[in-house]
Amino acid sequence: MINPKRLAEELEANEEVLIALAENGDIAALPRTIDVHFKGPQEAIENVAEDAQDLGFRFIDFGEFEDGDWAADLQVDGPVTRDALKALITRALEIEISHGVEFDGWGCAAETGSAE
Repeated sequence: MINPKRLAEELEANEEVLIALAENGDIAALPRTIDVHFKGPQEAIENVAEDAQDLGFRFIDFGEFEDGDWAADLQVDGPVTRDALKALITRALEIEISHGVEFDGWGCAAETGSAE
């Protein structure tokens, strides 16, 4: 079961990111690629990568931290509205529990709707 306090903390932290995106002309409802990061022991991270597609993500790459933890970089496409992010973070926290890893945040580029 997801810790409601942890979910609230993650959603509160999102506000800073959403403000920064909006300041860069972001239109939150426009879909874009969202990077989602997890870290943990190598075996657990490899399991996340292996299960990524079943979890609704694309596996992109592994990384390794100085403390010996590994990271899995995943991606998903979607908007960054508050409701969409709440669903994404809820799913990430469920993966934390089911796979014994730590959700290490998300990121994306601002989507302004103009051709780049």
